Amino acid sequence: EVPMGITLGEIIYDIGGGIPKGKKFKAVQTGGPLGGCLSTESLNTPIDYESLKETGAVMGSGGMIVVDEDTCMVEFAEYFLKFSTDESCGKCVPCRVGGKKMLEILNNITEGKGKLEDLDEIENLAKFMEQASLCALGQLTPGPVMSTLKLFRDEYVAHIVDKRCPAGQCVPLITFYIDEEKCKGCLLCLKNCPVNAISGEKKKPHKIDIELCTKCGTCRDVCKFDAVYTK
Repeated sequence: EVPMGITLGEIIYDIGGGIPKGKKFKAVQTGGPLGGCLSTESLNTPIDYESLKETGAVMGSGGMIVVDEDTCMVEFAEYFLKFSTDESCGKCVPCRVGGKKMLEILNNITEGKGKLEDLDEIENLAKFMEQASLCALGQLTPGPVMSTLKLFRDEYVAHIVDKRCPAGQCVPLITFYIDEEKCKGCLLCLKNCPVNAISGEKKKPHKIDIELCTKCGTCRDVCKFDAVYTK
């Protein structure tokens, strides 16, 4: 527990110890599944109802999720939207239909099937849900999506225009590679690949067969030299 008035930065860095493994702070989501995301510019924001409301976030349950540079904000918003649509009772059309339609759009974007006009449709759906939903669930469901769209719009555009996930998380939009300069030829990724898509000799750089690779990410998880990357 922390006292009201303490800043986000103090909680994350002074109490929480900062971002593990030297990664860069990217965003913090407050207030549970219906809360909004805040970026670096909001780290000096005091934790109280009024201050968080001014930033577009909410106090909610008092929970906080901190993410680093490796988190895709489109996928992050999609995760919370899935929860909210599952929780919808279905009584009112704005929440029942609006949430599902918004989720469908995010699914398309993370799969490389999005269009720039989808961003306008997301914003229109959000206004519709906020103004016409019968309860707070429907009214607040667009929160995580709209806050990420506001702060990380460039990531949405990259998914749509470049068919690329900047964080390297959306499977349909990434390809795994091994950096030959970093690879030590330890055979660890080769031995753990479930589809034998990696070849190479001991103490020599390995290579991933793009055609065989299923993008499971096991090679990246087991590599001790940060030699596996995506683009």
